[in-house]
Order: sequence, then C-alpha cells, then structure tokens
Amino acid sequence: MNKKVFFQDLGVGDYKQTWVYQEQLFKEILDIKIENRKEDSKNPTPNHLLFVEHNHVYTLGKSGDLDNLLANEAVLKQINADFYKINRGGDITYHGPGQITGYPILDLENFFTDIHEYLRLLEEIFIKILADYGLKGERSDGETGVWLDVGTPFARKICALGVRASRWVTMHGFAFNVNTDLGYFDHIIPCGIEDKAVTSLAAELKRPIDQEEIKQKIKTYFVELFEADLIEK
Repeated sequence: MNKKVFFQDLGVGDYKQTWVYQEQLFKEILDIKIENRKEDSKNPTPNHLLFVEHNHVYTLGKSGDLDNLLANEAVLKQINADFYKINRGGDITYHGPGQITGYPILDLENFFTDIHEYLRLLEEIFIKILADYGLKGERSDGETGVWLDVGTPFARKICALGVRASRWVTMHGFAFNVNTDLGYFDHIIPCGIEDKAVTSLAAELKRPIDQEEIKQKIKTYFVELFEADLIEK
C-alpha cells in the first residue's frame, strides 16, 4: 500500500480550473487501477492532497436541491459569485476567501476501504483543530461535517464535507471556515439544512486567525490520522 501523499497548496484558485485539475488527478489514479487489473500488474497508485482558497462560488451536489440557492443570476453577479452544479455528494455550499478548502484525491485501497471511516477521519482532523483553540467540535447524527453546540438551538456548522468516490478513489473534500465572510451563506440554505447556522473560527474566537497556522495543523492531523507520508510538490 502506497501511503505517500503529494501535497500542493494552490493558493487562490478559480473553482472551475481547480475542479478540472482534480478530475485530471482522479482519472490518472483510476487509469492505473484499471490497467493493473487488466494486465495483472501492481503499479502503485499515487495520492494527492490539494489546498485552495477559492474566489466566491456556490456549488450544488448531484443530489442537491436548486431551491436551496436563494440568489438569482443578477444577485450572483452583484456579489461577484459563480455557481456550479458538480458531481460530489451533498447539497449546496459556499467557498470563498478566508476558507480553507481541501481536496484529498486518494486511492483508499492504499489506506482502508471504508467511505464511512474516511468521512469520520476527515471530521476528526477539524475536531482536533477546534480543540486546540478551546472549542468542542462535534458530529451531528445523519449530517456530515463538524458542528458546534450540537443538540441545542445554537447548533452551527464550521466545516462542510462533500466527496465523490469511484473504485475507492476519492475527490472533492472539505471546506473549513476560518476567516470566512459569513454573509455569503445568507444567499443559500447551507447543505439544505434550514434549522442550523454557519460559523467560522474567527467568529467564534472574535479575532482574525492565521490561516497558515491552520493549514499546518490540517497537514499534521491528516498525517497522524491517515498514517500518511506527506510529500510537498
């Protein structure tokens, strides 16, 4: 099993361009797996982890409801936001400045073949980070992601997850609200959930957060939980 993971921080990136790049890496892994089975060979499959900070964009998962986008085309233009229907699971979400979006493109056969465990480990990364800042991150039954004050009228989401997997290869991933402008969530029903709010680390701690520090923590806990070897590209 190849637990080496190539890491790239793409900086500020256009959503469509990043999506195309994800698809390219995803297909490369799938092609190797298909060739291995055809030729009965054992060529190792690579793994990747991408970080990116997107320009304002709303994305709707394949099972999502378009009614959860509350802004029409004119409003999207006014707030300088794009919109895409995409091929991950989940409903609608927002990506933008101040948010760390991560795309693990992994062959889970290099780690474990369990999508449920994969999602729980991604959540655990952010539960650990929140604990480092004195906050109790939690899971909410039946809802992916990481939340604060679950089970109370003040429940709010701080990290969203949405993934696609084929032949145990993953793409898409997580979005962690660090210094995010939460006003952009007013234009959607986030994840299709009407009775819970959205928050950010900066809003909870009432101060700006060093995003480079958060990126280092994500990498550290990713390596720990996935027992991976992260290689900077």
